[in-house]
Amino acid sequence: MKAATDKLSLALRAVADPTRRKILRLLHPSAVRKTGVPEGWTASDVEQRIKLAQPTISHHMKILKNAGLVEAHKEGTWVRYRRIESAVRALRKGLLDEL
Repeated sequence: MKAATDKLSLALRAVADPTRRKILRLLHPSAVRKTGVPEGWTASDVEQRIKLAQPTISHHMKILKNAGLVEAHKEGTWVRYRRIESAVRALRKGLLDEL
């Protein structure tokens, strides 16, 4: 149970920041599909929509990735990010179970 709780704590810390929640909404599969790029968005794509500097976006993406909420796939010089839906569902369930 401790490992599950630690994972939940890590995810909760990641989503405590409003910018990271906004990024997760932006990476929702339905939002990504509208762009015609189902492989996900680059940090530059996110930067244009969130209106923050690329290093700041990269910092937030690293936290989301370390929390297991986002996955990254390298394509040449680009890295594409996608939200991990099973992890978001587990976060919801874990929060409900804890409360």
